Amino acid sequence: MARGPAETAAPVLPEGRYGSGRAPTSRRWRRWLFLAIALLVSGVIAWVAYINLGAAPIDAERIAFSEKPGNAMEITINVTRDDDSRPGVCIVRARDKTGAESGRKELLIPAGAKYSRMTTTIKSIGEPVTADVFGCSYDIPRYLSTP
Repeated sequence: MARGPAETAAPVLPEGRYGSGRAPTSRRWRRWLFLAIALLVSGVIAWVAYINLGAAPIDAERIAFSEKPGNAMEITINVTRDDDSRPGVCIVRARDKTGAESGRKELLIPAGAKYSRMTTTIKSIGEPVTADVFGCSYDIPRYLSTP
């Protein structure tokens, strides 16, 4: 059974009986509100990323390492810092063949130049195969600071 065009059309409501309906409201303010919230959230995310992922104020790079007799490893690092008037500390470590840390040493970086090259020997509890820099900071422990 085919339906005609009169049966598929929407019913016509009597004029004035149900009111004039909703006035078309502008939803433009909602768009501006969502845009402002999106910009605010994006700004907060960018700020947090800049603080956490930005350049470190003091950083070290491993230049060379060599095995020494008696389960020791010698490491040479280049230290770069933004404030050369402050001393810093870098933690260097030796690793065994499984990758586990087998030795660690805190190295005092005296105030002076913006770029410094330091060499130190790390004693290990086992046979070390590599050495690397764990990290650097301006927060120097009391036992490393000079009186």
